[in-house]
Amino acid sequence: MNQRLSAREVKRHKWWGWGLDDVTFRWDNKPAFAPLAKRKIGVDLASLTPSEPQLSDHEVPPTRLPGAVRELLAGAVGPENVLDDDEYRVVHSFGRSLPDLFRVRTGDFARLVDAIVYPASEEEVAAVLRVVLEQDLVLIPYGGGSCISGSVTPDPAEERPVITMNLGRMRDVLEIDETAGLARVEAGVYGPDLEEQLNARGWTMGHFPDSFTYSTVGGWAATRSTGMQSDKYGDIEDIVRGMRVVHPEGTVVTKPIPGRDAGPSVHEMILGSEGRLGIITEATVQVHRIAPVRQVIAYMFPDWEHGIRGMHAIARNTDVAPTFARLSDGPETEFSLSMVKEPTSAKSKVAAKVQEGLFAYLRSQGWDTSEEMCISYVCFEGSKQSVDAQKAIVKKIVKNNGGITLGAGPGAIYDQKKFDTPYLRDFLMDYQVFGDVCETGATWSRLNEVHSRVYDAFYAAQAQQGLPGFMFCHMSHSYHGGACLYFTFAFPFSSPEQALEQYYTAKRAVQQTFVDLDSGVSHHHGVGTEHLPWMRQDQGEVGMCLIEGLFEMTDPGRNLNPGKVATP
Repeated sequence: MNQRLSAREVKRHKWWGWGLDDVTFRWDNKPAFAPLAKRKIGVDLASLTPSEPQLSDHEVPPTRLPGAVRELLAGAVGPENVLDDDEYRVVHSFGRSLPDLFRVRTGDFARLVDAIVYPASEEEVAAVLRVVLEQDLVLIPYGGGSCISGSVTPDPAEERPVITMNLGRMRDVLEIDETAGLARVEAGVYGPDLEEQLNARGWTMGHFPDSFTYSTVGGWAATRSTGMQSDKYGDIEDIVRGMRVVHPEGTVVTKPIPGRDAGPSVHEMILGSEGRLGIITEATVQVHRIAPVRQVIAYMFPDWEHGIRGMHAIARNTDVAPTFARLSDGPETEFSLSMVKEPTSAKSKVAAKVQEGLFAYLRSQGWDTSEEMCISYVCFEGSKQSVDAQKAIVKKIVKNNGGITLGAGPGAIYDQKKFDTPYLRDFLMDYQVFGDVCETGATWSRLNEVHSRVYDAFYAAQAQQGLPGFMFCHMSHSYHGGACLYFTFAFPFSSPEQALEQYYTAKRAVQQTFVDLDSGVSHHHGVGTEHLPWMRQDQGEVGMCLIEGLFEMTDPGRNLNPGKVATP
């Protein structure tokens, strides 16, 4: 077992943005990025020199937690593990949704959490919950704080003291059942720490969401996370086989067994419940032996239709089992190319010349290399023989669907940079530009319709607002019946006073299109408060009656993260 961290040693985001203080997005070494920003959204990056936000510029309201209640919490977890510093309270009062980040940067601290507790065991979690119920507090479970749906943000109208529970001290892999391929892990373990512990014994869980570096196993389960490698390893509901959950009536234990034919699944009820049914303290997860060979290969298609046909053919081929298969549409491919660093080494200069020659050849063959062509990445894992065989099959599928193989070079670069994207949103906000994402699951038969209709809805909303905008999309996860479409959009807001309403106008247009086309309100970002307005349309009246009834029965006092997923 790892030595328990102290509360102040637990990793956390900077107060105003994503990740570490010393990591930022740079545009000055990417020659195509500034021209793209100017062309698509009218922003001149060279005209501004943003400064880093300072918490001292804002007034942080004092904690509302009575001293006597603080002493009770200190008795449960130790006084050094109850924090109510200004910065800690600000960090834990906001997730990383765009509205959260805008509000925190502008000092909109209408309702902060009043203290953060850091338990080190399931017993301490239970002790904290007893205090919460006895003193009528509000308790919000906190994973890594990476959620972008408002799942950890307190209700501004809440008058009772609000406590956040950070499980970051509970970060151990407790046991690996090598025969069953299952690992018992504590819910507060961050993705990198989990993989480090598993890799040391030759195993991997294979779950790598965009938020991997700042999210936890408990957070993944509580929000029904999906990782980049879900084609092979599954979504989190496929990976988490059992859980321990501290509930107001005691501890819920779901057994890590195959098949659950004992009435409605309690296990499934807890997945995606976002703290409304209790605090996940432990998960038993599927793990796999690390593959001897892993390779990401890049491909290029002339347009979206050809690319989707290729992705569909890969998904349906019984002799291929990729770890992931991803397709960027034309606008996203254009954006990705703008992120390429200026070549400085001899090797990178040669690669740039090769790319220039390839694109010239493709143009001679009738390709639109500026706005239509679509890059794809497919990851293969297994023995060398298996990987080689699968690569050969996919290469043929790509060719049959009008595409070409680019090789392992671009794929390796993508694999190295895959967790860097969230830093871009902070950078854009420095320039009064909003950049955000919306994702949905759709059937293969409706994928192209969803893709085109969402574009129409977004640009119509921007035209109505009199604002420029840029949208792009990729297909991120494949299934037998369909796939996930992941949309990114950006636009400059006209003023701080109008900013959030302009954002919600754009987001509402996208989300409502999802619902109107019978796609999911969200594929893997959770519900929280940001997607709550569409839940009744998504689940139906009777479905919401079931969800609301479950929450109300479990938590009649509304002490457990109230207002998330459903209103009661």
